[in-house]
Amino acid sequence: MSIVISNPDQRMAEIAEKVKHGERLSLEDGVFLYQSDDLLTIGQLANEVNLRLNGKRVYFIDNMSLYFTNVCEAHCAFCHFRKDEGEEGSYTLSPEQMFEFIDEHYHPGMREFHIAQGHNPNVPFEYYVNCIRALKERYPDVTIKAHTAAEIEFYSRLSGLSYKEVLQTLMDAGLSTLTGGGAEILSERYRKKMGVGKATTDQWLEVQRVAHGLGLKTHATMLYGSIETLEERIQHMIYLREVQDETNGFMVFIPNSVQPASVSAGLKRRVAAFDDLKTIAISRLMVDNIQHIKAYFINLGTQLTQIALTFGASDVHGTIVKERISHAAGALSPDSLTREELVWLVKGAGRIPVERDTFYNEIKVY
Repeated sequence: MSIVISNPDQRMAEIAEKVKHGERLSLEDGVFLYQSDDLLTIGQLANEVNLRLNGKRVYFIDNMSLYFTNVCEAHCAFCHFRKDEGEEGSYTLSPEQMFEFIDEHYHPGMREFHIAQGHNPNVPFEYYVNCIRALKERYPDVTIKAHTAAEIEFYSRLSGLSYKEVLQTLMDAGLSTLTGGGAEILSERYRKKMGVGKATTDQWLEVQRVAHGLGLKTHATMLYGSIETLEERIQHMIYLREVQDETNGFMVFIPNSVQPASVSAGLKRRVAAFDDLKTIAISRLMVDNIQHIKAYFINLGTQLTQIALTFGASDVHGTIVKERISHAAGALSPDSLTREELVWLVKGAGRIPVERDTFYNEIKVY
């Protein structure tokens, strides 16, 4: 698609009027915004929408990222975390081994375990269920946020169970919400080109519908900055918007840029800050029915995250403790922040820090 704009100022004004009156933006509107270099106007419009939805509150959670296994059957071109079984550096941890790591970093008030991992076909579905159950039994007050929609599709193949049966089994063991990953770009052209050896676009979206039907509130991501077109980015957002119209099950949308393979990668190997801010803002304008847009400091870095809070973002994620996936791909950000550092980050942007639980219930306003 190539949109020819005879009068871009007029077109921007028309979009601004739509935003002002709460009218939904079209795919063509979204592509125009990406093609525009008027970043400040786009950011201002997104800021207006966010203030309407969330005021000046910006949310974070006291959480810990866990990685039970990095063995994965998929060979996605953008991933530098995965390993083959038996490859140097590969691992599959038992719950007891994970407890050692958790107990080293755990403190009262930690509210969420965020589990990210590979699609390991060398262990049965029961392994994944038992990991959830063991965590819930040992840390009953901590919410377990685990498994992407792509992992649910993988578990369905692994076990022979339906999506609904897989989800219900995990919920019975202690699962409270799905993570947002595995979406990457919801385009079959992209997924084929990037070797995304996991759930298709339709499968990812269907798992979300099933999860929402079971009462799970979930998360959604987008991994941008490689071979996708601007139209594919906007269509990705529209797919999420359509599911949200049906189910109202998404709590937050998290656009993340791809990271280069090396920490020492040059500037041209990284997504431009201009594109990062524009994507945050356009996400806020396009995905009008999901309450929060997350500026993930691991992905953006702390200073750009602060700026993103006036470009439509209302969440900065959480304490994390030790992030591994983005850093395996060369992220330059810190791999964790303390509660005090997150409060400073938000206040430094002129916003109100709010500690939340997984479901955006407010714990403390700073």
